[in-house]
Amino acid sequence: MRAPPQQRRLADGRLHLQDGPIDLIIEAFGEASAVEAAYVGAWSRFATILDELCAELPLLRAQPSANSPTPQGAVARRMAAAVAPFHERRFVTPMAAVAGAVAEEVLGTMTAGRRLARAYVNNGGDIALHLGRGETFSIGMVDRPDRPSLIGRASIGAADNVRGVATSGWRGRSFSLGAADAVTVLAASAALADAAATLIANAVDLPGHRAIERAPAFDLDPQSDLGERRVTVAVGPLTPGEIDRALASGAVEAELWRSSGLIEAAALRLGERTRLVGPGRRSHPFVAGSVFSRNEGKARHALG
Repeated sequence: MRAPPQQRRLADGRLHLQDGPIDLIIEAFGEASAVEAAYVGAWSRFATILDELCAELPLLRAQPSANSPTPQGAVARRMAAAVAPFHERRFVTPMAAVAGAVAEEVLGTMTAGRRLARAYVNNGGDIALHLGRGETFSIGMVDRPDRPSLIGRASIGAADNVRGVATSGWRGRSFSLGAADAVTVLAASAALADAAATLIANAVDLPGHRAIERAPAFDLDPQSDLGERRVTVAVGPLTPGEIDRALASGAVEAELWRSSGLIEAAALRLGERTRLVGPGRRSHPFVAGSVFSRNEGKARHALG
């Protein structure tokens, strides 16, 4: 039997919720009474999410098809809706959107009927955002999720069509078919960003390259939704030209989803090189340079 869900208030006032693999850092801004009510709402909704997901795991781990039943749980439905635009072209299961969907669900409960200026739910680097009129978030980008250092920032305003940020790569919490150290995606929702980041990170690759070590996903996790697909477990030295080719492949994938209206922008990182995909240079949401991090636990972006 697993431990029950946990909540604690961090020294700086943020809320930390944890249940099994779900680990959330939450912060809200506004009148004190509204913020406290939002935190109560977040905990109330969070406490049952993992059990709801576990009840539908076989369905959520399967590639969707025209005959797939509709998930019953609210988070599971968010997951299925997020991957629906992708699965006809790519192998992807609803699990590709689980972290973003959980963050969205908790944020939705926090903001329902409450006047908050800003709020976010950070689920291990996959972030759902709430922005009131005129508000802005500055979000730090990491070069690799397992040993993060910040390489730049994304500035997101209330008028932008961005309410979700997600990062994926072979060094992260989930398996990847590609070689990207980190792919950060901005999209209209956290679940959508999560699914897209997974697919773009898969595409940053050099198929058959001897420096990229792979193993069947089920050898590493018998319950993985990737089954016998070979996932990346190590990436050795690559030449600058090889890195550029891998990033170019990922950029093609990112541009496909951007031109389809599914994402707003993406930043792809491999080695010491970064490739940006998004609007024209003047309006690009990603800005080079450092920002100060106040990350704690598994939160992998600095928000300000």
